[in-house]
Amino acid sequence: MTSALRSLRRRILTPADSQTSSAVRGFNEKTPESTELLETVGKMFLRGYAYAVECGVPAEAEENLEQLPDRFRGFAYEGAGMGFAMRDGLPGGRHDFVERFVQGRGGDHIYMVYVGVGWAMARLPRFRWPLVDVKDPLLRWLVLDGYGFHQAYFKTKKYVHQQYREAAFPWPSDGPRWYADRCIDQGIGRAMWFVAGTDPDLVGDMIDAFPEDRHGDLWSGAGLAITYAGGVTEQEILQFKERAGVHLAQVAQASTFAVTARVESGTLVPHSDLAAKILTGVPGQQAAAVSAASRPTPPYDKEEVPSYEVWRTTIARQLVPVDLDTVEESGQAGKGGQR
Repeated sequence: MTSALRSLRRRILTPADSQTSSAVRGFNEKTPESTELLETVGKMFLRGYAYAVECGVPAEAEENLEQLPDRFRGFAYEGAGMGFAMRDGLPGGRHDFVERFVQGRGGDHIYMVYVGVGWAMARLPRFRWPLVDVKDPLLRWLVLDGYGFHQAYFKTKKYVHQQYREAAFPWPSDGPRWYADRCIDQGIGRAMWFVAGTDPDLVGDMIDAFPEDRHGDLWSGAGLAITYAGGVTEQEILQFKERAGVHLAQVAQASTFAVTARVESGTLVPHSDLAAKILTGVPGQQAAAVSAASRPTPPYDKEEVPSYEVWRTTIARQLVPVDLDTVEESGQAGKGGQR
């Protein structure tokens, strides 16, 4: 494909930067600094997306992605994950871009790449989903996190303010439907950090408006966002921790995943390290080590509770043992309320 055709594909498929504007989205603008940060995150996501839809092979996109600042590179990889998944799901050509991407440098950002795949699923017709394949049976649940984030970010009134939940979510076809709901809620909670403009109290107020059995996963998503994206002072992180209350274990686990994603990709920044230390009780590198030591081994998902959830609960048990009963009750809430 010629460079002219690649540029045309980029212009056709890539949304405008204005779509990440807090004013356009109607999101809270806490301070000019926090607004600028979140809008930069969105622009970096779209840059990574554009690199993916324009490139000939994933290695070309990687060269550009690796030039981006540490703080924002993961978001660009997330955008590239969406871009490659869109290419896999659209008619024509080959359908292994995501697989090839995570076999290269994208594998170091696999958490973010799989979340990006969820963005693509939110935009592709559902009959195209089988072409958007993810090979890791443990981390595939992150795709639903990305789906939930996309829906809450672009359909905020419906998914956040009206607390909408989809009926009989069809993916993955071999996974428990009750757990798909929970992973989508984690993505919605993560998006709330952007909707609230990084205001800890506003995030808490929005979560409080949801049914109680959804609170744990929503706090988990917000905990991942405050650690990975930031936009707050040390005092605000402490404020967030206090507001999480009985859901601190879920927050600590999600913070661990956030800092693990940064450690494994070589993009650990001071803010993420500080947030992890406050929310998990240990420095970022140590939290990542807890995640690695707790990671399940194959075969996965042979029991009623997915291995991914067993992993999350194991991390939470180690980091916040005083909240162990709360973790277990929250983990079963969605299960007990199956459709």
